[in-house]
Amino acid sequence: MPFTLDPELAAMAGANGPGSVWDLPRGDAIALRNNINTTMQMVDAAEPSSPDVNTANFTVPVEGGEILARWYTKEPSGPGSAVVYYHGGGMVGGSVDAFDRMVAKYAQSTGVPFLSVDYRLAPEYPGTILVEDGYAALAWFVKRVEDFAVDSARIALMGDSGGGGVAAGVAIAARDAGIAVTKQLLIYPMLDDRTVDPDPELEGLVSWSYDNNFTGWNAVLGECRGTADVPARAAPARLTDFAGLAPAFIDAGELDIYRDECILYARNLSLAGVSTELYVRPGVPHGFDRINIEIARRSWADRYRAIQAL
Repeated sequence: MPFTLDPELAAMAGANGPGSVWDLPRGDAIALRNNINTTMQMVDAAEPSSPDVNTANFTVPVEGGEILARWYTKEPSGPGSAVVYYHGGGMVGGSVDAFDRMVAKYAQSTGVPFLSVDYRLAPEYPGTILVEDGYAALAWFVKRVEDFAVDSARIALMGDSGGGGVAAGVAIAARDAGIAVTKQLLIYPMLDDRTVDPDPELEGLVSWSYDNNFTGWNAVLGECRGTADVPARAAPARLTDFAGLAPAFIDAGELDIYRDECILYARNLSLAGVSTELYVRPGVPHGFDRINIEIARRSWADRYRAIQAL
């Protein structure tokens, strides 16, 4: 049987299916960024506000500059867990501002504070710089946990799409540096630079295309993409030693081009003795969680549960 859209999503999408959100030629990272940013800002603006959540901006020093980190707290709060969050955008787009209401929604719904990180983007900042920025924000936060009333043993990493790949890379860097991370929550993460060749079984059903993925990875890795020289921190699917990584929660759609790399990553974590919770949601593509359908609501409920258990 061929793959089909979730019935509720199919009724909303119409006869042509979801289609690629950005039908752009391969390699134009700036055009892709502009489309991502416009769309993400519209999607985030449609999210309801979170009146019980307060925010504060901080400046985090990184190699060659500084980045923004925004702190979200629901009052009242006390010493406990926290999540360091990395926004989506295919590693070329997105921002803390474009995901502001969504991150506030997590804090509002779980009561757990979030630190959202505005890591620098490819192609201006290629290679492992995105992950280095993400790690710098984590290390900065860990040194200041008392100021934030957070237990250093209860800090999780989280990201979606390109930010999920960054979160996974930061989890690797944290393990290697001896910084404890209690969990990595990876929402349809961008893990493998080799996912650029179309799967005919998914034709007409994907929302983030193989061309988009090529553009994103090419911006990050350039001529290195697809070779044996790709560092695992930049493309975590290249990792060979999964031992000692933080327990994982991985959530992907069946019709997402990232599906197989998510399944393989979860398998490799499990084979290394890392506790892993994997969901492959039937009949939905990349970004399904931003659509008001029942399967998305179940996904959000699972994430809230995982966050509140930190």
